Amino acid sequence: MRHILSILTLLVLTSCATVTTPADAFTEAPDPVVLTPEEVAAWDDVREGLNAAWASTDLRYGRSVVPEVEGVESMPLVAWRGERVAAQILLWSADDVGNVRCEVGAFRSAEATLPQTIATTRFVRYTLVDGALSADMLDTIASVDIEARSVRPVWLTVAVPEDAEAGVYTSEVVVTYDGGSVALPLTLEVQRYTLATPDKWSYHLDLWQHPTAVARAEGLELWSDAHFEALRRTMMPLAKAGQKVVTATLNKDPWNHQCYDGYAPMIEWRLRSDGTWSYDYAIFDRWVELMFGLGINKMINCYSMVPWNCELEYYDEVRDEVVTVVAEPGTPIFADIWRPFLLDFKEHLRTKGWLDITNIAMDERGPEAMDAAVEVLAECAPEMGFAIADMHRSYRRYMNMRDVCVAQEQPADHGDILARRAQGYNTTFYVCCNPPFPNTFTTSQPYEAELLGWYGLASDYDGMLRWAYNSWPADPAYDSRYGTWSAGDTFLVYPHARSSVRFERLVDGIEVAEKVRTLRRMGVNTGDIDDILAKIRGANINDADAPWMEIVAEAREVLNEVSRR
Repeated sequence: MRHILSILTLLVLTSCATVTTPADAFTEAPDPVVLTPEEVAAWDDVREGLNAAWASTDLRYGRSVVPEVEGVESMPLVAWRGERVAAQILLWSADDVGNVRCEVGAFRSAEATLPQTIATTRFVRYTLVDGALSADMLDTIASVDIEARSVRPVWLTVAVPEDAEAGVYTSEVVVTYDGGSVALPLTLEVQRYTLATPDKWSYHLDLWQHPTAVARAEGLELWSDAHFEALRRTMMPLAKAGQKVVTATLNKDPWNHQCYDGYAPMIEWRLRSDGTWSYDYAIFDRWVELMFGLGINKMINCYSMVPWNCELEYYDEVRDEVVTVVAEPGTPIFADIWRPFLLDFKEHLRTKGWLDITNIAMDERGPEAMDAAVEVLAECAPEMGFAIADMHRSYRRYMNMRDVCVAQEQPADHGDILARRAQGYNTTFYVCCNPPFPNTFTTSQPYEAELLGWYGLASDYDGMLRWAYNSWPADPAYDSRYGTWSAGDTFLVYPHARSSVRFERLVDGIEVAEKVRTLRRMGVNTGDIDDILAKIRGANINDADAPWMEIVAEAREVLNEVSRR
């Protein structure tokens, strides 16, 4: 099998040999921003040595411009037990500063102490976007040097233990450097409610994974033991975000190489010399089992019976080569080639105990193609479900589909959401290259990612989908752009298990939804929250000129206040 898959993989990975390097060997791109004379002169007025201040997690800050901060003396953080909360620090200097490190102290209240290990600090690194740099990647290195006339953000994350005593705690972040140190105080209000662990969250998160990209980015042999270990590290943050779906492939790259790396096949299709078919699921099984081991186990969405170019590949024993065929939905070859696979796949899933949670998934395919695929699946494997990312306003044709996701700009009718939920089906929304706002590009402001959580809650969706968790361009840490997509559109995290500002803020929005749903289940009066959700629901979510950052801040504070009662 490994020999056949290597042939198929070679076809997928041609011209994709770029390998990224770990963060400790990483150099950021020069800043393409041209400063105004006033911005240049502002550095002359910066106090000598390292400057440090609390800043907003809702905004990005440029690398070459003296930052404007509100001067918060002590950063106030509010969290439930079991929740993760974040703050952002800005460091800047007019002169070179070496060996900058951050250390967080213990958290102390009048009655209890929480260890300093509940907090982590990560330096935020800058990646290229069109005409600028964006502060996005959260680096795992212990120290940095800050060049003269530059800014370095620091991302602080506090993971509140589930058994923490409620109360207000104080701590501080001490930033040391060659020649001095500076301390930044903070408070942590731990509220009396407990947020469940991510594996128990009801929010249906579906961020598509790309295993092939991990092998290329870390310079590993595809499907080797080292590759699977790298996959485990890469997917662990996804599990901690409450991911529910395993992204798997049925044949060759179902998206026709729309990102830097094509998707290598997980299942070997072989046409034997006697005219019968065999299918080897070893890679598919190992991938699914890895994800299940991380707690990502609600659904397996398999792409696709209708790939973007309708091409399928199989190894022909008689010809001793890989053969590519075009199987358009509705044509005789489509049914002829899919029937034996679906019958065999169904029985394999049954033996693994996965049949009831596996979906044949389609991405933005038209109604006619979908109808043809649904017909064949219903004939051969009705026990399996269907999943669709719908941009054709056609989801109502498939109301009994297990997993329906609609484009954010083409919202589902609320009555349909309720009707599907009553049948045990979930309905979600997605953003991708559209809309321009709100989104999770490297050019998007961080609050937009949390806004998606509030929007989904206000619209009563079961969760959200995004097409790319880790479909990395050649070197995303250096340059987040790829092709005609908006910068950062193809990924949310970075190689070598490094998170991003966008991903962290997206999880904030998911936690918001979980907290509100928890309060409702407990019978807490959420009227004030419902009022602000109605405000969000009644506004044009795609109006980037509306005061959405202020609305998100207001919603956050309302939720905190309700949780204090």
